[in-house]
Amino acid sequence: MQRLNNHKSEVKVMKDSASKDMLSWDESVFRDEQIFEVDHMPEKFSHREDQMGIFTFALRPAIRKSRPLSVYAQGPPGTGKTTAIKFLFDELELYPKIKTVQINCQVDSTRYSVFSRLFESIFSYEPPSSGISFKKLFRQVTERIVENDETLIVALDDVNYLFYAKEASDTLYSLLRAHEVQKGARIGVIIISSDPALEAISRLDSRVQSVFRPEEIYFPQYGFAEILDILETRVKRGFYEGVVSEDVLNYAATLTAGKGDLRVGIDLLRRAGLNAEMRASREISIEDVDKAYESAKYVHLSRSIRNLTDSERGLLHVLVEYSGERAGDVYQVFHEQTGLGYTRYSEIVNKLDEVGIITATYKPVEGRGRSREIDLLYKPDAVKVYLDRYSIKS
Repeated sequence: MQRLNNHKSEVKVMKDSASKDMLSWDESVFRDEQIFEVDHMPEKFSHREDQMGIFTFALRPAIRKSRPLSVYAQGPPGTGKTTAIKFLFDELELYPKIKTVQINCQVDSTRYSVFSRLFESIFSYEPPSSGISFKKLFRQVTERIVENDETLIVALDDVNYLFYAKEASDTLYSLLRAHEVQKGARIGVIIISSDPALEAISRLDSRVQSVFRPEEIYFPQYGFAEILDILETRVKRGFYEGVVSEDVLNYAATLTAGKGDLRVGIDLLRRAGLNAEMRASREISIEDVDKAYESAKYVHLSRSIRNLTDSERGLLHVLVEYSGERAGDVYQVFHEQTGLGYTRYSEIVNKLDEVGIITATYKPVEGRGRSREIDLLYKPDAVKVYLDRYSIKS
């Protein structure tokens, strides 16, 4: 009898010990899961003091009711450019005569759509969907900021998409010359590019180059120590104590440094936490991180596909089956499925190449000179997953 009681006690201890390591259905490893959202604003913006200093210098004239200096910020994805703008604009909210507008050019990639976004921000309602010319839209925007005696600072985030759409010169010209059309208009322009190959200044029309002389700011990739510091801060605020060990944190930072994109690391930690919860574990394991990395490394692909038009996604859908084929052969299939012509097809190929989803390289063809060969930069199965997620309209 005593032996039976001892055995029951041992079993109870084992169960209690196991339960301490296991999450119940209503528990979580996250203290605050929002900390791991890519667009979350951290309390402190670390390791970008030099860049913030140049921004402050360029925008300071706005506080004195003068036109601020133009700024050209560039650097690879996930290096803090967008976060820098958000921090700056938050600080400028203290000044009632400064109006700031941040525009995502992946979404608004034409001059008209940029000014529609400015109109919406200034008037707090959208302009009419039809029947309003750009000239009228421009006049209403500039008249209002003059009436309010405001300085307007416009940040064109991911401006490379304006260049891909051949809308950059017209958009910047309208912004930078606004004071000549509407006396007293004060508009400052910040352009932000995540395309390292884009030579923005040289690709602008000469009429724009003569007035766009920006302060240039470069955002390099974060080093390992910087990534580790930033991720550690998020871990302390986002997870409960003991969820992420030092070894796991170092491993996540190493994977992030290999991709050169901080957003990968932030998303990686969130997915690893979800994997741990799926196992009902109170601790994130190396295996949880490995599994999460398979998804997190496609952050750029996911964001890019989400912001493509239907016809652009349509070409990607073709390339899932025909990656590595000559451009002419791909076009035949694309044309049959969409009815679009070669000019539009060529524009889409160039855009997908520039945003880093495909490579389109010229290669010699025996007896036919040279032909472009199109290759996906990601596994076809991964591309198909995100195409299906964001759906293609036929």
